[in-house]
Amino acid sequence: MVSCLVLSEITRLACCQPTQVSYCEQHKIHTPPPAKYGGRHTVTLIPGDGIGPELLNHVKELFRFSCVPVDFEVVNVSSATEDDINNAITAIRRNGVALKGNIETLHTLPASHKSRNNLLRTSLDLYANVMHCKSLPGVQTRHNNIDIMIIRENTEGEYSSLEHESVSGVVECLKIITRTNSLRIAEYAFKLAREKGRKRVTAVHKANIMKLGDGLFLQCCREVAAGYPDIAFDAMIVDNTTMQLVSKPQQFDVMVMPNLYGNVVSNVCAGLVGGPGLVPGANYGRDYAVFETATRNTGKSIADRNIANPTAMLLASCMMLDHLKLHDYATMIRNAVLTTMNETQLHTADIGGQGTTSEVVQAIMRNIQRSRRLKLHL
Repeated sequence: MVSCLVLSEITRLACCQPTQVSYCEQHKIHTPPPAKYGGRHTVTLIPGDGIGPELLNHVKELFRFSCVPVDFEVVNVSSATEDDINNAITAIRRNGVALKGNIETLHTLPASHKSRNNLLRTSLDLYANVMHCKSLPGVQTRHNNIDIMIIRENTEGEYSSLEHESVSGVVECLKIITRTNSLRIAEYAFKLAREKGRKRVTAVHKANIMKLGDGLFLQCCREVAAGYPDIAFDAMIVDNTTMQLVSKPQQFDVMVMPNLYGNVVSNVCAGLVGGPGLVPGANYGRDYAVFETATRNTGKSIADRNIANPTAMLLASCMMLDHLKLHDYATMIRNAVLTTMNETQLHTADIGGQGTTSEVVQAIMRNIQRSRRLKLHL
């Protein structure tokens, strides 16, 4: 097994900063916590398209520097080859956890082509997409004090990929809403709200128009709400929801909704707190968990330019570490990210700064090193 000292030296040389070495190299007191295999976890890594590969390279770099006891099994997925996504699904079933970049889905592809992202979620039954949209220190936005948890049903709705052209010029696209899955995602939302000490759950719907489909979803949410008398419940039509979000987002606490509305609301909320480069996301099922940026965009236009904001992907990796019960590492990296953003004030262009991706990551590493030194001296 390669030692933390060797891995730290590799990172140092790759970064071309001979004076910067990791905490574990300096003090040689690092003891990995118990994990699955010999004190280490194996995680599937799917680079994806656009900015995904470069951001995940920075995650690996930061993990090596911090001596995080995680090994990555890299699986490249192409949007064109079905074997690739099957290999990724097999790897996640083997490892239980994955960190991924978004895989591009072109609208010009034939109707028979299924989104690789969607295939992954449905094959592994990753039914709950969770996004914590929170105002971040040091980021100037129109609204402050936003703290919303968005729970999105992740396996059905308009993403069921059931559509056909019945006659020329007439396309039927089926939106699937089931009682079983609606109850399941509502239960997840209320249980999470209770665990996190939240006070209210809002169901987002369009039951005034889609009386059967969205009506079923809303009815299931009401049934589950009855079992949580300590948590307030209300419902809001999706179009009003978007207006309320951009006018007074502080009114929302936990939100639960079907698949497509979750996509729209997630992107609105990401914009409210500074953009897609800031917000992490997670996909949970009974047996597996996959972590990624919340807005699921590839960032193809800024790929390989060293200007992408690494914050969302780094915070997604912290969510993954918490899932693995590596809480100390998650807290250390998360605090360093927020310190860099707030105190160091080193920002990428998307949030008004001039820093490059690599400069932000180097600043985070320096803050990790500084915090560990302070902790050692206390």
